[in-house]
Amino acid sequence: MVIENTRADAIDFFHMDALSSAVPMNIDVDLQLVLMASTLYRLQATRIGNGMESAKPRTLFRKFVRAGADITIEADRIIVQLPRPINNPYLRAAGYHNAAEPIPWLGNLPLHIRLA
Repeated sequence: MVIENTRADAIDFFHMDALSSAVPMNIDVDLQLVLMASTLYRLQATRIGNGMESAKPRTLFRKFVRAGADITIEADRIIVQLPRPINNPYLRAAGYHNAAEPIPWLGNLPLHIRLA
């Protein structure tokens, strides 16, 4: 029952039809996308730590993803400047501000995240 409730919550949050998708999807593909998105949120929660490991994807989205950002694309890097939300200490502690991850589909330009 617990597993079914967890999957139902994930499908409710990530479900393609919730985004008013005009393309009906096969349930197998839909479920695969849900599981992949859920796994990515679990990885983010694990990296952030500080009690966020048990947070639901909906909570992680609200606290860390939904915030706007200013994006600057320079010749040698991409800079994402996040605003000063209350959760920046979590992102700072997780080391997001020190990372320079190359983005393969953008010519391996490094992605720098700046926290206000």
